[in-house]
Amino acid sequence: MLLHFIFLVKEEELEQRKWEFDYVTKMARFYKAWIENTFSQKVDVQADEMVARSSHRFSLMDVPTILEDHKSRGEAIFHFYLTYFRPLWTDCTCEGYFAENFGNFGMVWWEKSKQKDDIFLMERNCPKVSHELAHEFLRQSGYKNYKELVHEIWDKHLFASLSFEYYDSNHKKSEKDRFFATIDTSSLQL
Repeated sequence: MLLHFIFLVKEEELEQRKWEFDYVTKMARFYKAWIENTFSQKVDVQADEMVARSSHRFSLMDVPTILEDHKSRGEAIFHFYLTYFRPLWTDCTCEGYFAENFGNFGMVWWEKSKQKDDIFLMERNCPKVSHELAHEFLRQSGYKNYKELVHEIWDKHLFASLSFEYYDSNHKKSEKDRFFATIDTSSLQL
């Protein structure tokens, strides 16, 4: 399976956000290892930028537009969009969405940092990505209540002081040299 991360960026912000795309590229490689270690599923990963052109007065980047992009790129590939807007509807408090009926589509609202700050990206964005990926890979593994399982863990992160799992830049668990963060998967009994 190919997991393709697509970093959506406004044309006028392209140069100033290059460092974020560098992080996204590293994050994609991390999630390859995390998925293989956590869910025992082999994936290939890719990361690209999708530039939202500002030249069209009425062009609006929204969920239907990225769904069309997903279809045009090939629905056999899992496209995971990192967007600068929130989905209009989601049942996840992480401001993300994955389409179980649509197939191979996920997205999260990617919060941008005011300055070059990998720790901000790790804290604000990585857990949301892992949340949506956990939904999808639990679903693929045949878990009937995969949504509830992930949401119970997420609620514990938000309201019961459950720590995220942290990893260093070499994809090893680490509390000291944090570079990536995921939901706590210890209770999933995979």
